[in-house]
Amino acid sequence: MKMIRSAVLLSAIAAVPATQADVLGFGASIGYWDSDLSGKAAKGGDEVNVENELDLSNNTEANLSAFLEHPIPLLPNVRLSYVKIDQTGRGELGTGFDNIPAGAEVDSSLDWRQTDLTLYYEVLDNWVNLDLGLTARDLDAELNVASVLGQPASSTEVDAVVPMGYAAARFDLPLTGVSVGVNGNVISYSGDSVYDYDVYGQYAVAGVQLRAGYREMAVDYEDGDDRLDIDIGGPFASVGFSF
Repeated sequence: MKMIRSAVLLSAIAAVPATQADVLGFGASIGYWDSDLSGKAAKGGDEVNVENELDLSNNTEANLSAFLEHPIPLLPNVRLSYVKIDQTGRGELGTGFDNIPAGAEVDSSLDWRQTDLTLYYEVLDNWVNLDLGLTARDLDAELNVASVLGQPASSTEVDAVVPMGYAAARFDLPLTGVSVGVNGNVISYSGDSVYDYDVYGQYAVAGVQLRAGYREMAVDYEDGDDRLDIDIGGPFASVGFSF
């Protein structure tokens, strides 16, 4: 993949001086993301607007994450996260798309699976928390479009492992359990780009964290003749624990 060559550029992040957790720590969370979809998909020279022509809407979502932090010097901490997005819709093509004629009524579905493995270091660990690292993102997204009258049908797919820079900052209001933060991943190389970020407020008590905020993710990626230029964004809420 083109983006994998950019990992050399991202590796400089790992050289940042780091602190380590004093004890072994573990946490996990589950959340719901009320996301809206916009952008375009391309197949060869044909394009379709996924919002205006396909009228996709959110059906099913799952957002899971877990992390492990440890006191071992030099070894990075580990975070895993998983995102599942299923959207379906019925719309009408404004122009022809991959042998489906203009004006055709179509049923569409977007099947999006994303797994992140992040290795990171704690740069700051007090009332200001800062983590820096690298993420390997396994992205598997497939958009299916089919005439409601049957054939023809079209499938646009992106399947890639993408290296990304990772940063997370959190600011705690001492003695209250209240904090605000931001997390982000980003990569841009040779015309392709992937980024996502979230901003949130959090309340923590007895090891339980309640979090709410806004998340946005954008993918502009070409895989052979298939291209997705899609933006997904909206509010989210999650519940988690750590010890």
